[in-house]
Amino acid sequence: MALRVAVVGSGPAGLYTAEALVKQAQEPVEIDVLERLPTPYGLVRYGVAPDHTSIKSIANYLRKVLELPQVRFLGGVTLGEHLSVADLLACYDAVVYCTGAMVDRHLNIPGEDLPGSVAATDFVNWYCGHPDVPTDRFTLDSPEVAVIGVGNVAVDVVRVLAKTAEELSSTDVPQDVLERLAESQVKAIHMIGRRGPEHAKFTLKELRELGELANADVCVRPDEAVVLGADFPRQIRGNIDVLQSWAARAPVGRPRRLDVRFWLRPVEILGSERVEGLRLERTRLSEDGRVVGTGEFETLPVGMVLRSVGYQSVPLPGVPFSADTMTVPNEAGKVRDREYVAGWLKRGPTGVIGTNKSDAAETVRTLLADRPAGRTADIDDLLAGRGVTPIGYADWLRIEEAEAELARTLGRGERVKLVGLEAMRGAYRG
Repeated sequence: MALRVAVVGSGPAGLYTAEALVKQAQEPVEIDVLERLPTPYGLVRYGVAPDHTSIKSIANYLRKVLELPQVRFLGGVTLGEHLSVADLLACYDAVVYCTGAMVDRHLNIPGEDLPGSVAATDFVNWYCGHPDVPTDRFTLDSPEVAVIGVGNVAVDVVRVLAKTAEELSSTDVPQDVLERLAESQVKAIHMIGRRGPEHAKFTLKELRELGELANADVCVRPDEAVVLGADFPRQIRGNIDVLQSWAARAPVGRPRRLDVRFWLRPVEILGSERVEGLRLERTRLSEDGRVVGTGEFETLPVGMVLRSVGYQSVPLPGVPFSADTMTVPNEAGKVRDREYVAGWLKRGPTGVIGTNKSDAAETVRTLLADRPAGRTADIDDLLAGRGVTPIGYADWLRIEEAEAELARTLGRGERVKLVGLEAMRGAYRG
């Protein structure tokens, strides 16, 4: 009898787990990939910037996993709503949780709850067409915007804010979002880091892309580009060299301006009914390497603040969760008998998309060494009894076809994303 495994989550971690099960198993294996949305690929579809087509092409690799005969896609199925952990353990020999890290960390400063203060993930989900975020979620009516953070997500956000709608028209940005980007009143974007250039988390490739913006001057203050020491790894040295080259040049008068700032920390978001400003304190490193304030302050007249200071996972109903690490406690991927975890939910939001492949392989080795067994029910019968009809892979292909047709109709690239569950249902129901 085949080993039946449920993989909860169809992002890179989930699909790399399914692939590893097929490759490593020495016995027949049947894998159901459960996903709450009608669409697979997780972060690749809803987290990668639309103009990063080379990274988004990872979906072509993940597609091949979903087309393996041992793998089945069950979209529109939510743990905690349609199924419990007990249900999964009754229907499968093992369960692997791969739901990633879906929310931003908070700044924990006064004014953070004001309208106009939002998580960068919400903004990313908006321009990536995530069905959880309506297309009217953002109105870019403020001349100045602050993005807190100096990682790759922050770089993606400021790049999308800086580009014109015309520059993004060939991407898969939803049409309603593209129209709002075309109406953007943003003139100045401030990307803010608490530490210096040598501590920034963005990669050199991502950073260099900012210097290629045709619609925005990229500016760095010479005093904030100074670093102590010279013995840095190649990646960091490259970042420093790029930032210092920007600090040495003058703006040429492009329509928008991007100020990359360092040694500043947010202390308060100002405003009464909505964001009207951001108060920052100059920082330095203490002798023990901690960031401390200097007592020197400045205020930026921004109307929107986007925080991008790290992702964190959220608990799954009935699954152990550590509030300290914001992960599911595990040993080499094992959570408890017949339950496993992979991806960011397992190790925290570290590494790149490809890191999930080796991570998933470790979890699968642990699972197969356990040789779990114990299913007593059938998932199809259980879902049918509850009136739940999963969205299959063929349904997803119809959504893809509809997005390609929409792009042809609009004269825009290879696809334009459908927005909202109703539009997706209309596509796969014909």
